[in-house]
Amino acid sequence: MAAAAVATCRNKARRERRYRTAGGRVRVLEEEERRGWAGADARDAATEARLRARRKGARVLAVWMCVHPRIRGQEAGGDDHGHRAENGGACRATEAPRPPLSKRLAWWAVVLINIVFILGGQGVATLLGRIYYDQGGNSLWMQTVVQSCGTPLAIPLLLYFRFRTRPSSSVAAAANRPPLVKIAAIYAGLGVLLAGDNLMYSYGLLYLPMSTYSIICASQVSFNAVFAYFLNKEKFRALVLNSVVLLTFSAALVAMNHGSDETGSSIPKGKFPAGFALTLSASALFSLILSLTQLTFDEVLKSDTLRTVLEMQFWSNTAAACVSVAGLFASGEWRTIAGEMEAYKKGEVAYAMTLAWTAVSWQLCTMGLMGLVAAVSSLFTNVISTVGTPLSPVIAVIFLGDRMDGVKLMAMLIGVWGLLSYVYQHYLDDRAKAKKIAEKSDEQHQAAKISAE
Repeated sequence: MAAAAVATCRNKARRERRYRTAGGRVRVLEEEERRGWAGADARDAATEARLRARRKGARVLAVWMCVHPRIRGQEAGGDDHGHRAENGGACRATEAPRPPLSKRLAWWAVVLINIVFILGGQGVATLLGRIYYDQGGNSLWMQTVVQSCGTPLAIPLLLYFRFRTRPSSSVAAAANRPPLVKIAAIYAGLGVLLAGDNLMYSYGLLYLPMSTYSIICASQVSFNAVFAYFLNKEKFRALVLNSVVLLTFSAALVAMNHGSDETGSSIPKGKFPAGFALTLSASALFSLILSLTQLTFDEVLKSDTLRTVLEMQFWSNTAAACVSVAGLFASGEWRTIAGEMEAYKKGEVAYAMTLAWTAVSWQLCTMGLMGLVAAVSSLFTNVISTVGTPLSPVIAVIFLGDRMDGVKLMAMLIGVWGLLSYVYQHYLDDRAKAKKIAEKSDEQHQAAKISAE
């Protein structure tokens, strides 16, 4: 299809050049005849006949080029935009429409980049968070702060899109934006929820082995399916229900098998129930945040451009960072940061680098989450964020010495089965949607063809 589109554009350009040559030939011959440059001795009958024949042939070619269906864009089912101009029978070239295939490829490229940001950022940040606790870090609020304090990394992109936007389009966008007070309230509310969610995740990562923590986090898909049904009007199909049941069963297996959680990490004794409850609550709250984010894009902002996504990510995370910093000072943990840095097993430089790269990783993950919610849906975003479930326990076994027993392995496989069930349902929905779009496009093409005839 792409090769055919390129060939069509080349043929169209070739015909336009031929038309311009033909139109110019008509005007040159008329000018020659008007000024008498043909000469008195060329005014015989044979010369006049040749001149008339050349003018007639040029005009026929020019008229044929103006009414030819490929120039008029009728092949693509479009209207006749090849209007005749006032001088010399000129015909304005029409701008070829962007091939649908390139739009689809661009959309998939954006989705793929966001998926890489989510999986890479989430995996690295979780591993660094566990390493922070194992090497002597014990500040829960510091771990909460680094999950949202990487927002300055988005400032260069925001400035780029701000200065790149044309004044006319920026004025139109500003006219369609909701009131500033409403947007500020939404961003502040999402920031408070995000700060609370980050704090619960920090508790869960402190109280649980990384493998157990990751498997419990997979339950957020089942929560998001429920929230998306009520808030985003997503359909609750059979495979989605199957995914919810399997992921719930996987989390229940982990909860009942907590006695076998042997690990090389420094896990506080007797904190498994609290860690399990907090991680499960954080998963539910995270799912709610994603559904509310999609609702904001669809109903309030009514835009899914990259600039809108960056603004949402920047301001909501800035609000979350402010709440986290306030919690750090209110709890008094800021007094222990200097001693914690000195007692860090790998040294002060390693302490600072661990926190810095954790902040960068969470920032990339959040950027990917916001972009994927705007491009697809909150439910699909949650599935992608839990695709790393099979990878995290393996990483924990290799780098952190976690034990992978039979029950935990079974829970992980059931969780993967649940994720694949939802991914397959999304694939079926996407195929059905693409089929409807193709049928509608064919109907429009046939209608345009009939009207042109």
